[in-house]
Amino acid sequence: MTLATFSKATHERFFEDYELGGVYEFGSVTISEAEIIDFATRFDPQPFHINPKRAKQTIYGGIIASGWHTCSIMMRLLADNFISSTAGMGSPGVDRLRWPIPVRGGDELSIRVTILEMRQSKSKPDRGIMKNLTELLNQNGEVVMEMQGVSFIACRETTN
Repeated sequence: MTLATFSKATHERFFEDYELGGVYEFGSVTISEAEIIDFATRFDPQPFHINPKRAKQTIYGGIIASGWHTCSIMMRLLADNFISSTAGMGSPGVDRLRWPIPVRGGDELSIRVTILEMRQSKSKPDRGIMKNLTELLNQNGEVVMEMQGVSFIACRETTN
């Protein structure tokens, strides 16, 4: 695997600045157990996310982050480092989402994005369509979340 780099700041990137097959790594952020409990109390109040005593009795043996919290962390890292603030046009959706290893308090998370497919839209040539694999990694390099998604990105130049 060869890591790719960007020659432009996030806000200056257009579709043409991304590289097919490119692998980009960014991060990191450390998550605390208090953050895990706070998020889950508001949005995913299952015992293994919010109650340390009950969480010890589950298959996880302690507090773990909600998968949706993990997705939120991934999205922040994407927005700060990968998605163009000028040319990003959103996403029509996600094809696959998995959480193979739980995230726990004290984990340091980073992101790896691999560009799988790129093409200019035929019906709307002002934008490109990019399919990528996004992985969130813990401090041991283990994948704690993986997602395949599609993004729309404005083109610098439009060809017909």
